Amino acid sequence: MSQKVNQKTVCLIQANESSYSETFIRAHIDHLPARMRHLHHNTWYPGLKPYYHEDGKPFINGNIHFITYLFGKNILKSPNYFQTQILKRFLQKNKIDIVLAEYGLTGICVIDACLEAKVPCVVHFHGGDAYVDAILADHQNDYRQMFLKSDAIVVVSKDMEQQLLNLKAPQEKLHYNPYGVDVSLFAQAAPATAPPIFVAVGRFTDKKAPHLTLLAFKKLLDKYPSATLKMVGNGELYNPCKDMVQALGIVDNVEFLGFRNHIEVAQLMKTARAFVQHSVKAQTGDTEGTPLAILEAGASGLPVISTRHAGIKDVVIEGETGFLVEERDIDNMAEYMIKVAENPLLAGNMGAKAREHILENYSMDKSISQLWGILSNVLNHRSSCK
Repeated sequence: MSQKVNQKTVCLIQANESSYSETFIRAHIDHLPARMRHLHHNTWYPGLKPYYHEDGKPFINGNIHFITYLFGKNILKSPNYFQTQILKRFLQKNKIDIVLAEYGLTGICVIDACLEAKVPCVVHFHGGDAYVDAILADHQNDYRQMFLKSDAIVVVSKDMEQQLLNLKAPQEKLHYNPYGVDVSLFAQAAPATAPPIFVAVGRFTDKKAPHLTLLAFKKLLDKYPSATLKMVGNGELYNPCKDMVQALGIVDNVEFLGFRNHIEVAQLMKTARAFVQHSVKAQTGDTEGTPLAILEAGASGLPVISTRHAGIKDVVIEGETGFLVEERDIDNMAEYMIKVAENPLLAGNMGAKAREHILENYSMDKSISQLWGILSNVLNHRSSCK
């Protein structure tokens, strides 16, 4: 899928600079079979001066940008008027065939420029952009307008699809396409022979609830004091979790590894008995899409112990490729961790089924192929309507 096709040019636009936690966007840039242009804008919330740039080079000087924002807001009563015109000209000048807006709020920012440039726009939701209470309170009407104006909307979980339907997205525009994983990199775990090492990978945020994973792990240690939990990632709950580990007296059993790249994570998963993650709907409403690390664990051949949350329910086959519990049920999570700790053959069998399941349904090639199919269908539909 990495070979580029010259006929079409896709402009991918995102709000944030790429980071480890947004490798799915990097996959779109690297693997979609098209010429790619990649833009950022420097605000998460529309109405706050979206400021487009490519390769770190802004389209206009920062001072001029601020002046045009004030003029648009106070005189034209349209704060983003000039930024819309600038993006419109970019799309036209560079003969962009289609825009892929990463995250719903980016879709709000770019949709009017796409309409004026007569360039189709596909909006790709990922997680919190579909759920966070503050976003929905501030932008419910913006979302509804964007749903009507966009050509297609991509969701990464069945739960997210239902959420957007509740937000009045048209059913016919919704396309379910979960993330894919590099099944050649994430492979060769041997949980049947591995020591009782449990691995958790993800940002230390409320919706990942690493503190609840730690509480479940503490219950495991009461029965299996030799078990180890290795946690990869960073975030606002990183230091509080380190404090919790000290307070619980389990410092010798928990390793905080901080940021690790994908090669390092893949190597770590090869050494583990199981993957654990206690995702929850945060108090802010923030919710997962489909956690990439759970796909990576399954591809590696690890059983997954997690929660019945968002896209996790789509990926993990309960009792076959892993175990799921209700959100915040640390007692049952601990019981399943104990079960895997005391039965390595069970872990091995579940891990093998997990890899088979990921290979068939969640490979990178399949995900990219399906996304390209969505973009191609939009382009074909536009062509047929001319």
